[in-house]
Amino acid sequence: MSAIIPFRRSREGVYVVLEAHFPSQPARNIGVLLADVGPGTHHAKPWLRLLSAYDFADPEDAEVLELLEDDMRGRASEMGALQYLDWLEDTLSNTLRVSGRQIVQVDSFTRALDHLYSEYVEPVKVERYVTHLPLYSLRAAAGKLGEDMESVEEDWVRAPEGLRLGHDLFVAHVVGRSMEPRIPDGSLNLFRFHPAGSRQGKILLIEKYGVLEDTGRYTVKRYTSNKIYSEDGEEWRHERIRLEPLNPEFEPWDVGPQDFAVVAEWLRVIE
Repeated sequence: MSAIIPFRRSREGVYVVLEAHFPSQPARNIGVLLADVGPGTHHAKPWLRLLSAYDFADPEDAEVLELLEDDMRGRASEMGALQYLDWLEDTLSNTLRVSGRQIVQVDSFTRALDHLYSEYVEPVKVERYVTHLPLYSLRAAAGKLGEDMESVEEDWVRAPEGLRLGHDLFVAHVVGRSMEPRIPDGSLNLFRFHPAGSRQGKILLIEKYGVLEDTGRYTVKRYTSNKIYSEDGEEWRHERIRLEPLNPEFEPWDVGPQDFAVVAEWLRVIE
């Protein structure tokens, strides 16, 4: 088995497919276990998805399989995904087996797990703005502005559990170190379009207008500004708009209000 997932900024993962073998039945793929194998990930969390129902098994076997995901997730979280995979390969029975390990390049383990599960187990049902949010192709720089790029909806990514979804939410990658440690380099992040209220002190996704009509350059920064009011106090203008990094290794920089647009407010890191 092999999988190629065409992501632009990737790190390496390893995955196995879990298989159920019952007498007088063909082997069934029932889930996927995915682990990050990059530097410093020995105790990384597992990315695991199994079938939610086992209609093909007899009631006793189905009951055991239905309890399997919580048990696997707990053990893998305690041991670390790679250690757990070693243990799993040594201890599984003839009924439950795993395929050989395969390497995959990913930029989002949430996204990769859905792709692998769809390929090997069953199609993932994407309910837009119910279970999944749009992933935009822009790559926001946590540093100076990134290169000119088109921003289009390129995929749908499973939303974090418990999040109330709406059409104003989307996800995108942030690259660079200037917003670390709060926003890690290469992380997948949740944003809300057109933030309401004051922008002061908020972390915002900023677009500097691009060379072409449908391109822009993007950055994520904390927004601060100074305002100057008219003598009657009814009108004001920005004296200075400053985009500030969170990482003290990087310098803030000033922009003119005519040169950029606020696209969205940063809400949280997804992974």
